[in-house]
Amino acid sequence: MQDKVLQQENALQQHLTVLRDEAVAALISDKSGWYVDGTFGRGGHTRHLLSQLDAAAHVMGIDKDPRAIEAACGLAADDPRFVIAQGSFAELEAHLQTFQWSEPLTGVLLDLGVSSPQLDDAERGFSFLRDGDLDMRMDTGSGQSAAQWLAVADEQDIAVVLKEFGEERFAKRIARAIVEARSEQPITRTLQLAKIVSDANPAWEKHKHPATRSFQAIRIYINQELSDLEVLLERVIDQLAVGGRLVVISFHSLEDRIVKRFMRRQAQGEKLPANLPVTDASLNRRLKIIGKALKPSVAEVDANPRARSAVMRVAEKLA
Repeated sequence: MQDKVLQQENALQQHLTVLRDEAVAALISDKSGWYVDGTFGRGGHTRHLLSQLDAAAHVMGIDKDPRAIEAACGLAADDPRFVIAQGSFAELEAHLQTFQWSEPLTGVLLDLGVSSPQLDDAERGFSFLRDGDLDMRMDTGSGQSAAQWLAVADEQDIAVVLKEFGEERFAKRIARAIVEARSEQPITRTLQLAKIVSDANPAWEKHKHPATRSFQAIRIYINQELSDLEVLLERVIDQLAVGGRLVVISFHSLEDRIVKRFMRRQAQGEKLPANLPVTDASLNRRLKIIGKALKPSVAEVDANPRARSAVMRVAEKLA
């Protein structure tokens, strides 16, 4: 009975898209525009976006995950306004060239982090609660898996990853435990790693699994999530039309900090010496921040606990 309830909950949760209505409403400035969903997932944002656009609109989805691509191909077959590209959103220019999109973009949406289907599939290796292969790759057909990396990584390198990408206080201690454990047998399973990390963590946080930060850190490193985000932000303004919107939903402080600082820097413009008589245009402000950072409502978090850490930020291109 308990297993059946868990399956039902997982099936429901896979279809819950965080801040769906709010993100799409913030994104749209032209119902006939050109839009990119850089993190298609299972298409929750994209499908709602398409429902709000007219027949002349164009929407591109991008995702690394082959299973997301499979889901997107069905949508592409049903809706001629939609195309799907496999890869990273950091390669936005290449994807636009592939589909011969030459028009400036009306909006770009990013829903960062790992998706519910990825978490709920134990064999993807993202979950520290379910046993599966220690993979963690969003694109399972390329790159190094978490197990492969942990088998050869230097202890100091592991500690740096845990500290920088997971903000793990006990990074050195956990890294040492991982290296000691792998000398006895290969670390190839998620619950195996979760136990090693948990046993090495001397101060468990209330209401948080002791392996949470370490799994997050390794996943971010394996998938180059933060570097991909920084690359996209560096280039996306040039791809947007004037008045085009950038909407980003983050799920942890590292992502949100990068997005917040980027938007603020582009909204403030160039730093010039104090008291220098210059016009506002000389500051080269490229973005305008739209509204305040938005978090999910209490009702949404109650319906989907994974939404609780989400933060959405919106900016509009000025020039």
